[in-house]
Amino acid sequence: RPQISRDGKKLAFIKRVRTKTVLFLHDLETGEEWPLFDKLSKDQQEAWAIFGVYPNFSWMPNNKEIVFWNDGKIHRIDVNTLAVTNIPFTVDATVKIAERVHFESPVAPESFNAKVIRHAVTSPDGKTVVFNAVGHLWSKKLPNGKPKRLTTGTDFEFEPTFSPDGATIAFVSWNDENLGAIHKVSASGGVSTQLTHKKGIYRTPSFGPDGKHLTYRKESGNNDQGRTFAKNTGIYTMKLDGTDHKWVSSEGEYPIFTKDGKRIFYQTGGTYFGNLTKALKSVNLNGKDQRTHVKSKYANRLVPSPDNNWIAFTNLHQAYIAPLVMNGKELDLDNKSKYVPIAQISKDAGINLHWFPDSKKVMWTLGDDYFTNEIKDRYTFLPNSPDKVEKPEPKGIKIGLRLKTHKPDGRIAFTNARIITMEGDEVIENGTLVINENKIEAIGNGVDVPIPNNAKVYDVSGKTIMPGIVDAHAHVGGFRYGLTTQKHWQLHANLAFGVTTAHDPSANSESIFAMSELIKKGDMVGPRLYSTGIILYGADGDFKAVIDNLEDARSSIRRTKAYGAKSVKSYNQPRREQRQQVMQAARELGINVVPEGGSTFYHNMTMLMDGHTGLEHNIPVAPVYKDVVELWKTSQSGYTPTLIVNYGGLNGEYWFYQKDNVWENEKLLKYTP
Repeated sequence: RPQISRDGKKLAFIKRVRTKTVLFLHDLETGEEWPLFDKLSKDQQEAWAIFGVYPNFSWMPNNKEIVFWNDGKIHRIDVNTLAVTNIPFTVDATVKIAERVHFESPVAPESFNAKVIRHAVTSPDGKTVVFNAVGHLWSKKLPNGKPKRLTTGTDFEFEPTFSPDGATIAFVSWNDENLGAIHKVSASGGVSTQLTHKKGIYRTPSFGPDGKHLTYRKESGNNDQGRTFAKNTGIYTMKLDGTDHKWVSSEGEYPIFTKDGKRIFYQTGGTYFGNLTKALKSVNLNGKDQRTHVKSKYANRLVPSPDNNWIAFTNLHQAYIAPLVMNGKELDLDNKSKYVPIAQISKDAGINLHWFPDSKKVMWTLGDDYFTNEIKDRYTFLPNSPDKVEKPEPKGIKIGLRLKTHKPDGRIAFTNARIITMEGDEVIENGTLVINENKIEAIGNGVDVPIPNNAKVYDVSGKTIMPGIVDAHAHVGGFRYGLTTQKHWQLHANLAFGVTTAHDPSANSESIFAMSELIKKGDMVGPRLYSTGIILYGADGDFKAVIDNLEDARSSIRRTKAYGAKSVKSYNQPRREQRQQVMQAARELGINVVPEGGSTFYHNMTMLMDGHTGLEHNIPVAPVYKDVVELWKTSQSGYTPTLIVNYGGLNGEYWFYQKDNVWENEKLLKYTP
């Protein structure tokens, strides 16, 4: 920051002159300015620079010299002669650092439990739960039944809903070529009947109280599902036989009928990564007489009970219940509201919130656990309520969907290939590579590697085979909440350019881990996919993680690990003790931590000291000197600099735009819409 001389006559400051960072002097009496030293280390004008754009400097008491930092050393300059003198300075420091957190995970187990249980709903008799996993609908008899496919269809299936009598299930489907539709099927399973015949993206059907009508949402397009057949979007009603479609409202999501069937509730503001404040509104069946019943900051879902007397809602991941007051006024509701009694029902998070038909019980999931809670047990004033309400410690029922990891059959051999090995800089110019199922069985010079008789042989003369690229920081389009496509173009593009393993360090947990499980099962093509899911965000957002103690950190990690995460991303947690609480929880729960320093050098350095697995994005300071090098080397923390996105300088992405006509790359164009 600018410094005034002791006599008040001069002002020293740092200024960028073209590509140079220059120490300048300003005469406070005349307004004259001139440079003193134009070989300063690069300043931080391209970074956030919350601690200033350059290290502090100061005037000496004689008003003739300025002490400043440059190139890792301390100097002083005579403002009259411009003579620069080094001030010798060394420090012998001992820094206590924590052991690096690092846990290994099996790459290709023979089988896995599906942990991404989506769109779970409970039958009206309470005996069955139906849900989406790995692209399809499954039915499980509670509590200990084995999940089985509900339909025989090949399209992806989502968002089931039971009819009031429990005999019928309506759901939506998705096919990349034919787009989406609404179907119905017997609750016992079988072949479904398609109810809609116009192409579109259909979402969240829900039965009316008479069991003869549905309300649903027709969604606008997006970059994954396309943007055609996306006109006249909004909330609709229709008869169960597929006739009499009526448009109701252009806004809103999650439509459900009111208890008398005369109005439709809906939510505005999105879910995760949406508006900070969500609202529960309703309109009549003609889309008129709009009423806003509840507004809720940091909510993700607002779910009225079937009798319309209660509301279940999530606030920053946790699930709560409260009486639903509908007195004609718009009311603010959150986990700290005082005008109604609020009760927390989840321990870590509440996903797929839904009510039992009698409005006395709430169900939800987290990962592959299914939970239920009677509302009387969360209060002391209802019939048969306890005298004291304990902290929520719900005991879940495991869904128990065990699936085989996809493994190809047979042997293949690539011959006459130029093979880049993982043995230093060794390259085999005329090599053979033999693969048995999902493992490399042999590699070497063509004359030294026998080809099994049962191998399918590919002559790849003129081609180069290299180890698959592991992209440790790859955002592959996992933020969108909605229906999963059968082919995800971002995954195809990565695979086409040689990425065979990707780690996405910030995404929507449900979306990204759904794709990961589809890939593991062999029903989606893409790199092996890992992710942190939703980040442990310390700034503002409807998905942030409030961490004020160790149990907060444990809870935040448990809800992410429930989806199958092998790592979590600590991001913008402002205080060091918060980040340390995350680290302690990670050690206890066996998960890696890959933080982002947010272009804050001091955060980066304390992350190294506290044992983080690795740092995401580059540190904003360059070059670094012995102190940083020794600390980093000793910490053993990894580093993913992501130079495409650069802190403290120009993003590397623009280098490619300048040096290469990326828009003419045929492979990129083939897989990128």
